[in-house]
Amino acid sequence: MSDPVRPAVPPEVPGGAPAAPIRLLLADDHPVVRAGLRAVLEGEPDLVVVAEAATAEQAVQLAARPDVDVVLMDLQFGRGMNGAQATAAITARPGAPRVLIVTTYDTDADTVPALEAGATGYLLKDAPPEELAQAVRAAAAGRSALAATVADRLLERMRTPSAALSARETEVLGLVAAGLTNQQVSRQLHLSQATVKSHLVHIYTKLGVDSRTAAVRAATTRGLIRRGDR
Repeated sequence: MSDPVRPAVPPEVPGGAPAAPIRLLLADDHPVVRAGLRAVLEGEPDLVVVAEAATAEQAVQLAARPDVDVVLMDLQFGRGMNGAQATAAITARPGAPRVLIVTTYDTDADTVPALEAGATGYLLKDAPPEELAQAVRAAAAGRSALAATVADRLLERMRTPSAALSARETEVLGLVAAGLTNQQVSRQLHLSQATVKSHLVHIYTKLGVDSRTAAVRAATTRGLIRRGDR
């Protein structure tokens, strides 16, 4: 679980002078979303937006700038690299900025890859403005900040690890939910059909079901995969 996000307190340097503001990069393919985030965040005295990216590739490039402290990263950018892949590329660099995921998706298929890629925090786009600002400050300080639903689900995975789907199982079931056959799943993931069938057997056991349809229904209900995931 994440540390609690502390109340907003303008940072100071010795002597009482205000510290330099936290410099942000907004990465989202929707201009309206970026404009909304900018309006909210720049209303805070210690936050300033220094760059924006409309693609994940641009986010990776701009995050290398020395004046970026925190990247607010969406997960889905259409074609090309996704947010989790961009996060991994950014955090792999020495002295990299922190990455805070800000998205509409909260399934295990979304949260687990992003956090494994090195994201410091994970918020949903419907978070209150004050929660968003506090999460940015927490990320800049190296503390994690998670949406309540995300934290609850991660805690449940820790409590019952034997029932949690692995990243590969989640990927397989997501493709099954999108209507792909075992053969199509094997081609897309570069796995043998026997391996795909083995993953499905393990999925059925973990979810307590006996069919593809039931597995998709159970996983969707539990928030393990996104509806219509592909």
